[in-house]
This record gives sequence, C-alpha cells and structure tokens, in this order.
Amino acid sequence: MNHYLFSYGTLQKEQVQLETFGRLLHGTEDALVGFRLEKVLIKDPNVVALSNEPYHPIAIPTGTKKDLIHGLCFKISVQELEHADTYEVADYKRIKTTLHSGKEAWVYIKSY
Repeated sequence: MNHYLFSYGTLQKEQVQLETFGRLLHGTEDALVGFRLEKVLIKDPNVVALSNEPYHPIAIPTGTKKDLIHGLCFKISVQELEHADTYEVADYKRIKTTLHSGKEAWVYIKSY
C-alpha cells in the first residue's frame, strides 16, 4: 500500500532521500494549508551530518487557511514511511492532513 508524504524541508535533499529511502523520490508541488514555518535546532548528530544543517524547518499550525507552506508531495511505501519516522527527531510528529491539492498526505509538524 502506498502513502503520500509531504515535505517542506530536508526530506527533499537527495542525500537524505538516498540514506533514508534507498532511492531518489519524485514529487509533485503542493502546499500545506494552515501552517507556517519556524526553525528548530537539531541535536541528533547523525541527522545533522546527513542533512548538513543544524537547523531544520518545522511546521507550526496556525489554523489560518491563508497560511501556506510550499513543498513536494511524494508517493512512498509503508516501509519508506517507517524509515522517515526514524529520520525525524522527537521535535516532530507525523499527522495526516489534506493538502492544497485535495490529496491526503502524511506530514511532520512540531510536536508539542
């Protein structure tokens, strides 16, 4: 069974995709509605080494439909979704939401 995963950050990087999924993903442009971006300091040295970035973007819910985060929507397998869960640190949680296109997708947002 396939799932959709929306990415607005480091999961779009080729190096991260190859290490996390074992392949390059092909995505379509889409947007996350009702969220804004902030930055979070990543403390996991393995994730920082893989992404080459100590600060990653993180989606914060606003509930305002005019707030959009642009990114890419990838079609992935259940196993690949589990690999993405392993890559994301505890600052993030995975939720299912409806994107601007109407497609239902998983996305990682700020974990409170």
